[in-house]
Amino acid sequence: MIAKAVEHRATYADVEAAPANTVAEIIDGVLHVNPRPAVPHTVAASALGAELLPPFLRGRGGPGGWVILDEPELHLGPDPDVLVPDLAGWRRTRMPEIPEEKPYFTLAPDWICEVLSPSTAAVDRAGKLPIYAREGVGHAWLVDPLLKTLELLRLDGPTWRLVGTWRDEQIVRAEPFAELALELAALWVR
Repeated sequence: MIAKAVEHRATYADVEAAPANTVAEIIDGVLHVNPRPAVPHTVAASALGAELLPPFLRGRGGPGGWVILDEPELHLGPDPDVLVPDLAGWRRTRMPEIPEEKPYFTLAPDWICEVLSPSTAAVDRAGKLPIYAREGVGHAWLVDPLLKTLELLRLDGPTWRLVGTWRDEQIVRAEPFAELALELAALWVR
């Protein structure tokens, strides 16, 4: 991960100027530009989305009631931090319609998932998680495809509480999607 040294507080113009094959984010005023994710990262994020979408977005075999998106651009806070989680979900009770007027979201999600890479794990944990907590995101999942782990964090006041950590091929019922028996083996490159 490259944190670009800038003499000014990064702005959205800096995000827009980032190369097309990168993910650009602003965290606490600093522009972070990362290459597109590696294969294990992409497989884990895609597989997790494929598991969650039918029961939670579509209501097939599950409760429905969610909007779940891959890599949404979030603008959070008054001097906005610009974050791009790997997956994010909003309860339809909070976001009944997907806003189309902007190419980004200003409403904080109810759940985020960050798929950790060696180059982004520190920023995901120490940079982005505090912002998600500040904005009231209720649940965070940290998926590490190299260690084959899923960590579930629940917002507890202003801080995160670790609810559980699972690994390898365990079958997990993890909030806020506890209705689904998630087979972790589906997330790992085989």
